[in-house]
Amino acid sequence: MPEHTADGRYVVIDGRRWRATDPDIPEDVAARLRSLLMSARRDVGTAKRAGDAEAEQQARDRVHAAKVALGERGTPWWEQTAAQRRRRWEGVLPDA
Repeated sequence: MPEHTADGRYVVIDGRRWRATDPDIPEDVAARLRSLLMSARRDVGTAKRAGDAEAEQQARDRVHAAKVALGERGTPWWEQTAAQRRRRWEGVLPDA
C-alpha cells in the first residue's frame, strides 16, 4: 500500500508524489472508475501496438476522464465542494 502525505492529498511512490484518489468517492464507484481506467490503459497499449493513432487518442481521452473522475487530475478534490466532487464522478458514471 502506498504511503500518503500527512494531509492525505498525495501518495508517495518511489519518492515521487502523486495526487491521491478522492477519499469521498464511495468504494463501489471508485472500483468501477479504476476498472474503466485500467481498461482504457490496456486500450492505449493495444492501439499503440497496432499503430492506430485515432484509437490511441480515444483511449488516452478515456484514461484522462477516469483520472479526473477519481480526483487525480483536474481541479484538486480538496478545493471542491461535496456537490462538485459528486458531479465530477457522476459525469463519467451517470448511474453512480
